[in-house]
Amino acid sequence: MKSQATTICCLILILATEYSQSRFHIRAKDGDKLQGPERKPKTGRIQEKCHGPCSTSSNCSQPCAQHFHGEIGFICNGNKWQKSTETCTSLSVETLFMDSNSASRLSVAAPSITLHILDYQTPEPIRSVAQGIQKNCPLDYACIINAVKSSEATSGNIAFIVELLKNISTDLSDNVTREKMKSYSKVANHILDPAVIPNWAFIPDKNVSSDLLQSVNWFARQLHIQNEPEHIVDEFFIQTKGFPINNNTSERSLRFSMSLNNTVEGILGIIEIPRQELWKLPPDASQAVGIAFPTLGAVLKEAHLENTRLPRLVNGLVLSVILPEKLEQILFTFEKINKSQNARAKCVGWHSRRRRWDENVCETKLDTKNRVQCRCNYTNVMMSFSILMSPISVDNKVLDYITCIGLSVSILSLILCLMIEATVWSRVVMTDISYMRHVCIVNIAVSLLTANVWFILGSNFNKKAQDYNWCVAVTFFSHFFYLCLFFWMLFKALLIIYGLLVVFRRMMKSRMMAIGFAIGYGCPLVIAATTVAITVPGKGYVRRGACWLNWDDTKALLAFAVPALVIVAVNLIVVLVVAVNTQRPSIGSSKSQDVAIILRISKNVAILTPLLGLTWGFGIATLIEGTSLIFHIIFALLNAFQGFFILLFGTIMDHKIRDALRMRMSSLKGQSRVAENASLSPTYGSKLMNR
Repeated sequence: MKSQATTICCLILILATEYSQSRFHIRAKDGDKLQGPERKPKTGRIQEKCHGPCSTSSNCSQPCAQHFHGEIGFICNGNKWQKSTETCTSLSVETLFMDSNSASRLSVAAPSITLHILDYQTPEPIRSVAQGIQKNCPLDYACIINAVKSSEATSGNIAFIVELLKNISTDLSDNVTREKMKSYSKVANHILDPAVIPNWAFIPDKNVSSDLLQSVNWFARQLHIQNEPEHIVDEFFIQTKGFPINNNTSERSLRFSMSLNNTVEGILGIIEIPRQELWKLPPDASQAVGIAFPTLGAVLKEAHLENTRLPRLVNGLVLSVILPEKLEQILFTFEKINKSQNARAKCVGWHSRRRRWDENVCETKLDTKNRVQCRCNYTNVMMSFSILMSPISVDNKVLDYITCIGLSVSILSLILCLMIEATVWSRVVMTDISYMRHVCIVNIAVSLLTANVWFILGSNFNKKAQDYNWCVAVTFFSHFFYLCLFFWMLFKALLIIYGLLVVFRRMMKSRMMAIGFAIGYGCPLVIAATTVAITVPGKGYVRRGACWLNWDDTKALLAFAVPALVIVAVNLIVVLVVAVNTQRPSIGSSKSQDVAIILRISKNVAILTPLLGLTWGFGIATLIEGTSLIFHIIFALLNAFQGFFILLFGTIMDHKIRDALRMRMSSLKGQSRVAENASLSPTYGSKLMNR
């Protein structure tokens, strides 16, 4: 009997030893830190092909350290191997519930000393997380917390934990209590620690961060709160609060203050439900739940982001809100993480289906150095909101001075240009082609002058509180008149081709005028109106913080850039054609006057077209983040002095206009002398006396 008891005790000791060893597989050693993105595995020999020099774009992989499953991928960059992906994981469905299984195995032998070990039946294996939780901890999910928190937060384990939370929110969210929400958040908090944020970059599936946000929101949607406001979850990196609401509730708000790490002062985030929104609710009690994430914004990856050169950095808390479906608008206050003067903000909502930030659902009400106030639309696919840091704008006094002085010179130059044209008009429009040439100059000057006026209105307006409809109007007219400038330049080029190719038959002046105005104003109107019609319904016509065409979301700026650059190319081709054709002897002497006019037009087009093209070429270059200040200065100079260029190269440098001005001045001097002589004559004096 004694030997039998000894044997069973030994078996129990063996089982306990086996249990202790199995737990070692999911726990990091004491003193070990979380594995960062550049840290090599603690054990395991690097494969020869992943060691030493390498060729560009080649890749390789190596096994993970002991006690981990998966592999680490490397890619060659700059003749050196760099870590690219990692799937090392120590977690599995079995390890999550290993404590419970081992306890069951030990408890089988304890009640009876006569139980033969061969009679012991292994418990039925756990095939899913839901099954394991329902069996071991159906009330609070606490049975998985220790296994998760004791695991090393490698990239593979992060992906596993996100999938774990996703499965719980899908299969076990029928009746979410406060205890379940706390356990759920403890698991999520483990992978949102700033120390493990770098490891997210090596997860192969880039949708993992979006899955985490959507899973937490979906799980919180099923949460039932009591009759009083509740602080449900208060972890370091995820907080949840809620309160009951109905149509008689006064304006309510949820206030969060969370730190990015244990040393940084708390970052503020406030969710406010306006009173007029609460009126939409029925008398029956409803609830509002808010969730705050201080670190999740750093790992949220946008799917299908077209312009990857412009990173969209989150500059505040990510705030999720779960409301009744009847509520549509919410107010948010975000404190900025980066409080530099140039850190302007864009209010955005996370579109759970498109997996990207959407600027069209939010309106920026106030943007100061420290805080941003947003008004956002709430839907079932738009439950999370934050602020993005806009690409740093060049806020330099040099640019302000250049723009201010340049626009003043440009406007005065264009007014002077129109005055000169009015003065010499009758002397320089001797032929149909010369007539249309000066019509083009006048309309180019009028278009640019009007565009500059609208630009000034838009610039001054940006410094005040913005009204979206007024900003749309300013942008439309600026867009329209800048396009008119280019299309009248195009008509000048077509006029050159017409003068060169048409010999025996001339078009009537009225028809030429009709074609000119159709091209100069009709085409820009069609383009500008179409752009407005397509982009305004989705609020993608204007940029955030400026009354000008949108680039980040709808690429509405292409409706200006493409026509302008195409016209520049066409005009340069026309100039080359003129350079070739004017050397041929086939042009008769009877057309010598027209040829001289065509050559003057060609010189004008040859000078102005590159200037206009360079101006807006530098303008497009300034949209690229990190563009040197010199590009902004060149664009400001060329753009502000366009009116002066038109006066100089389109009017003053034309010798016909100079001759007409001299003749006009001479005639005026002659008239003044005649008047002076007449005033001194006796006859003139007697006439004055007789009046």
